[in-house]
Amino acid sequence: MADQEVKSGFSPPPYPYDRLGPIQALAAAHDGGAVDLSVGAPGDRPPTEVVFALGSSGTERGYPPSVGSTALREAAVGWMARRLDVDVPADVVAACVGTKEFVATLPQWLRLRHLTRDTVLYPEVSYPTYAMGAVLAGCRAVPVPVDEQWRLDLSGVAEADADRALCLWVNTPANPTGALDDLGEVADWGRAHGVPVFSDECYVEFTWDGGPRTILEHGLEGLVAVHSLSKRSNLAGLRAGFFAGDPELVRYLSEVRKHVGMMMPGPVQAAAVVALGDDTHVDRQRALYLERLTYLAEVLTAAGFACAVPGGSFYLWARSPGGDAWAGAEDLARRGGLVASPGEFYGPAGAAFLRVAAVVAMDRLRLVANRLAG
Repeated sequence: MADQEVKSGFSPPPYPYDRLGPIQALAAAHDGGAVDLSVGAPGDRPPTEVVFALGSSGTERGYPPSVGSTALREAAVGWMARRLDVDVPADVVAACVGTKEFVATLPQWLRLRHLTRDTVLYPEVSYPTYAMGAVLAGCRAVPVPVDEQWRLDLSGVAEADADRALCLWVNTPANPTGALDDLGEVADWGRAHGVPVFSDECYVEFTWDGGPRTILEHGLEGLVAVHSLSKRSNLAGLRAGFFAGDPELVRYLSEVRKHVGMMMPGPVQAAAVVALGDDTHVDRQRALYLERLTYLAEVLTAAGFACAVPGGSFYLWARSPGGDAWAGAEDLARRGGLVASPGEFYGPAGAAFLRVAAVVAMDRLRLVANRLAG
């Protein structure tokens, strides 16, 4: 035994935001405390009607349908028709327990379906869970290059990787960059290569450059759109989302998830129906985010960080002076009490940038501005 090689199993890497402790401590030393813009957790209240529905549905005792109640699926269909101008049948819509778990578990379900494939393609600067989902499934996580506007450059995908791909992830508006991909081009590439495309559209309501767009504008075959109420309705704590698209993919995933017991709780489904049926609160939230982004871009630019209001999302993607994001994050924490996320959290190609989430009220942003100006 002593001379046999001992192989250890998987050891999870540090969770990215857990590495911000020293930055948070610097920011917290300010009078008035830290202004934490490192995480995209909404800081505004959800609609009162949604909270009421959460506590009054009477669904607590029973098992909710894993695929989602009829009311939830029809509410999702109605929302997509009103806001995204697409007509999607309710039987190709299914619930998920927030979209992060969907992203993280998808590769293992797809691998079971296609034993000869083992690769997840995802944008090289992106939400970390796309890559981590592949790792947790024992698959290959292969980044797709992005262009100078942070959009997918599908010409950079090697044919050998496309042949092994279980799926391609696209995220538009993108986290962290706010970029807007050409979803028609992405859909065409996926179909041409026989690779299912999963489009994470959780920021779609916060599209600033033109109207909101969904990959389902380009049909259903080989395409799945993933939507969340976390950002749209300030309901991150409820874990409410849904996916819709290709009938066979939605059916397969719904059945697998049913066996695993992935069920959005009944009260959450009832609250989600109310949230999806109301656009007024979203329009108010859009105005708040755009005001904050515009103000923050001016403040950070004055502080030496190159940034502008993005094509979408509620993040600023700011280049740090000198190209060292950790040094920039420390500088903002020390001078302004602001906590931002270094871009390396989203891939090595983001190492010169900071992601700043416009999730707190204007009075807190003015506090940062006053500190930096002083």
